[in-house]
Amino acid sequence: MGIELFKDAHHTCLAFGDLVTGSGVQANQFMIVDNGEVALLDPGGELTFTALSNKIAQYENLKDMKYLLASHQDPDIITSVQSWVTRTDATIVCSQLWARFIPHLLPSYMGDKIGQRCMPIPDKGMDIPLGNSMIKAVPAHFLHSVGNFQFYDPTSRILFSGDMGASVGGGDVSDPVTDFEAHIPRMLGFHRRYMCSNRATRLWANMVRGMDVEMIVPQHGQPFQGPEMIGRFLDWISELKCGVDLLTQQDFMVPD
Repeated sequence: MGIELFKDAHHTCLAFGDLVTGSGVQANQFMIVDNGEVALLDPGGELTFTALSNKIAQYENLKDMKYLLASHQDPDIITSVQSWVTRTDATIVCSQLWARFIPHLLPSYMGDKIGQRCMPIPDKGMDIPLGNSMIKAVPAHFLHSVGNFQFYDPTSRILFSGDMGASVGGGDVSDPVTDFEAHIPRMLGFHRRYMCSNRATRLWANMVRGMDVEMIVPQHGQPFQGPEMIGRFLDWISELKCGVDLLTQQDFMVPD
């Protein structure tokens, strides 16, 4: 069953964190339901499609799927799009930079028509109506994609942060971080390589500090819950040197 992150009489947030099998990268998928309308966040690739669609069908009718929200363009984010658009009436919501690439994930007979099923997100972000609530697409550009968005649910106060905050090893999405220092080694290598620069991470952290966030839930690994753990993470990522900050001439040499 899905992991319940939030639930009230009209609004539910579920996580699915155990669907990847074999050598695929572990990834969490998320579903938000408000008054019968369904949004699926970062649904993944074909590796998870059958298992995820079966899980969702235990809660909601696939025909009630209103949105497929894609934080960026990676294979573990949106490459199952053909299966979803042929089985649901969902609208694909992604950065305006990536919307024009969606046809490359589809057969030619679908590619010409898929534009009618896309809702491009402008660089500044946007509000996405869902039931009687909304989801906010907030900018996270270069963290790590050039057109990157995270999805904030004001009802649950959950920020679905994509790759920001991702960890390898340790607990899963049902197990919030409680020992931040012990958690750092699970994040450090990933963030040093995949995040663009300290300038981008610092600007992002400044934005999040101004939001009313109860939980930061990444696509990989454990979430951060409550002001202490969220604050510790924002302070850490604000100071981290990563990406182009770490490059030297040794990284740009012709192989022998």
